[in-house]
Amino acid sequence: MPISCHPLPKAPESAVDFGVEVRGLDLENLSDSDFESLRTLLYTHQVVVIKNQQALSPSAQYTLTRRFDPSAGVYSHGAKISNRSVLHRDLTTIPSQPQVQVIGHGHIPSYEGLTDLHLQHPHHRTFHRDPIPADQDHDFTHFYRWHIDSAMYDLDPPLVTSLLAVKTPPRRFQTVLYSDSTNCTLRVPLGTTAFFSGSRLFSLLSPAEQSFVLTSKVEYAPHPYIWMSEAKSRSNGLGILSENLELPLPSLPPISPEKVRVYPMAWKNPVTGALAMMVYPTCVRKIHLADGTVMEDLAEVRETLYKLQRRAIDPELIYPHDWVEGDLVLFNNHGVMHSIVGSFAEEEVRLFRQCNMAGSRGPLGPDDQI
Repeated sequence: MPISCHPLPKAPESAVDFGVEVRGLDLENLSDSDFESLRTLLYTHQVVVIKNQQALSPSAQYTLTRRFDPSAGVYSHGAKISNRSVLHRDLTTIPSQPQVQVIGHGHIPSYEGLTDLHLQHPHHRTFHRDPIPADQDHDFTHFYRWHIDSAMYDLDPPLVTSLLAVKTPPRRFQTVLYSDSTNCTLRVPLGTTAFFSGSRLFSLLSPAEQSFVLTSKVEYAPHPYIWMSEAKSRSNGLGILSENLELPLPSLPPISPEKVRVYPMAWKNPVTGALAMMVYPTCVRKIHLADGTVMEDLAEVRETLYKLQRRAIDPELIYPHDWVEGDLVLFNNHGVMHSIVGSFAEEEVRLFRQCNMAGSRGPLGPDDQI
């Protein structure tokens, strides 16, 4: 069967300009030429959906994901996640394939060498300062955290992430409440993964804002998921509120200055050359400006980034994937940002596999050649 591309279903009011479904691939026996076609499609469309992949093994998922970065090997957050990290409770490693994690919700008696799993879908009440009241939790939710898959310390962001839906609960919908100054809402399928495009965001910036993004860099906190473990998020999931709740640096594990990550604000697509504003606001600590000065006031840093990024999460710019069992989603982790979404009832069981590996290189900046 030849490879073919098909548009993803979108709401009539959607202005999303990325994402495609790809058919005609045998992922367990993917030829070099078919992989190159897939790679071009991924970097052209940012998000690729391949359906009916229930039989894809963890090993094959790892092999496919690694082909996008053959020099990569270790999981994006390293061999072990500290129990002080906010990520510790969300991830379970498959014993036979440590680069593949099990995520989901509910009780799973056994799966891929794991037994008696009690998974917990990340709920915004554990991270947001102003969660939705419990009596509205069934019907309403928040974006949990807009992010780039990455440790943002010591290890570079994965080039590509793969997500596979193994088991999904019966389909229903929730309404995302932004609960910010806009009072926007978005109807989404339960447990959607929501995406926005960094290149679309860059295109929406004014010339002065684009110049700022092109000439500035962001410095991420050391051990960021421990550093921000007591802080609370904005209700729309786009960064942290400045309440002086970050842990002081001396209380963190030992810090190696050479492991602190400083990245451009604009990342270049390695195939198309398009520029995307890609900043993970939750973990940022400083902004390095074009004139050599450094913005160190954390509240100012966060407000600067929020003013630049907030427009990207307007409802018409979000692609909320409607998961079906067997869906494999690949996304350009250097070109789109994403968020977990949803509040599950106890009996709504879900099982997913996630695979990504720390990048063998950092993101390409505006001046890098492709």
